Amino acid sequence: MDILNLPDFKIIEIADNEHDIQIRVEASSPPLACPHCGCVANLYKHDSREQVCMDLPIHGKRVGLHIRRQRYKCRECSQTFWERLERTIDDKRNCTQRLVIYISRQSLKRSFTSIAEDVGMNEKTVRNIFRDYINELEQLVQFETPRWLGIDEIHIINKPRCVIANVEERTVVDMLQNRNKETVVNYLYRLPNKERITHVTMDMWQPYRDAVKAVLPKATIIVDKFHVVRMANQAMETIRKQLREGLTTKQRRGLMHDRFILLKRHKELKEMEKVTLDLWTKNHPSLGIAYELKEAFFDIWECDSRQKAFLKYHDWKAKIPKELKPAFEPLTKAMANWEEEVFSYFDHRITNAYTESLNSLIRVMNRIGRGYSFEALRAKILFTEGVMKQAKPKYVKDFRSDFAHLPEDHPHRKHPSIGIITDVGAFLGTDISTLIAKLEEGSL
Repeated sequence: MDILNLPDFKIIEIADNEHDIQIRVEASSPPLACPHCGCVANLYKHDSREQVCMDLPIHGKRVGLHIRRQRYKCRECSQTFWERLERTIDDKRNCTQRLVIYISRQSLKRSFTSIAEDVGMNEKTVRNIFRDYINELEQLVQFETPRWLGIDEIHIINKPRCVIANVEERTVVDMLQNRNKETVVNYLYRLPNKERITHVTMDMWQPYRDAVKAVLPKATIIVDKFHVVRMANQAMETIRKQLREGLTTKQRRGLMHDRFILLKRHKELKEMEKVTLDLWTKNHPSLGIAYELKEAFFDIWECDSRQKAFLKYHDWKAKIPKELKPAFEPLTKAMANWEEEVFSYFDHRITNAYTESLNSLIRVMNRIGRGYSFEALRAKILFTEGVMKQAKPKYVKDFRSDFAHLPEDHPHRKHPSIGIITDVGAFLGTDISTLIAKLEEGSL
């Protein structure tokens, strides 16, 4: 029985131990012609050598092929050459081509160290195979430029990274090495058909705004409302921490545990939570005022027009007591600096809020993939099999006149239209919900 299933080789001998299988092989058929002059059937064996190449594991054991490789000489041109095994062996890495494919696919699911141990190769070689595979995927998989572009960020491997999303399709399109203006500008410039981008959502990070205005001057910038309303919660937290300084140890512990009640919307509170909130706000009026201001700020985002929201915000701002203004200053200052982009939300209700689930997902993937480089984690997110979202191919009906001669009862005569694919479905990015599902089931 041929346990290798490699037609180019003939097995001579098999030896194995607890961890490895060593298989001695030779080419199953000699070359037919000289590669230098093309002469046929005028070759003779000149020399031989043994070459060790790694192959796919068998029964959980590493497999090494000891190939007796023959050198030939042509009687016509006197040139020598080694028998060629390009169909089976990757000479660049001294392993079979099918092992390269195996490592490439596994590198998106497992750590490089575990793969290297599994196949009996150096970890550096596994990394190089991974890089070549990703470069290949980058060429093959071109994500469609979205109409609604989302720019967000995530701290990963001790550094803030820029995440590019297709807001309309709820997919991740790319992850950038950092969030610098130059990096974002270069990425946007390289986007194909970037003129189709009509809206860009982002957080309040100046380099993002500068980059978009430089490359996409016609696109409408919208600050993601999640990042704005979150600042109201941060102001609430500032006041809570200031209040905590004058409390007893017991009261501090209580306030620490009840902080989540203060951050909740009032309409989402349970009855017991409302009682707890009333106790804190009655005993500490400044905390009650801060909570009401926080709730009122959230209510602004329920306005049905930009004008109403604008007026409601300025009314809200005027009601902030003097003693609480320092806590709310980061919010009011951000609103002043980003007024146009913040209130654009009420004209175009586009938000990146769903990407917060992606941020949690990436953090988990970062933890379970210790030792991964940024490039490896990026590839795992973007190119893992089964998570890429693809648009459905477009069809047109093609009515064929040559069906007219067919009998009346012929199926093509009854239905003479044929669906012709006019546009292969474009790649839209990594589907976030699918990515989350795969992580939860443990397949990533």
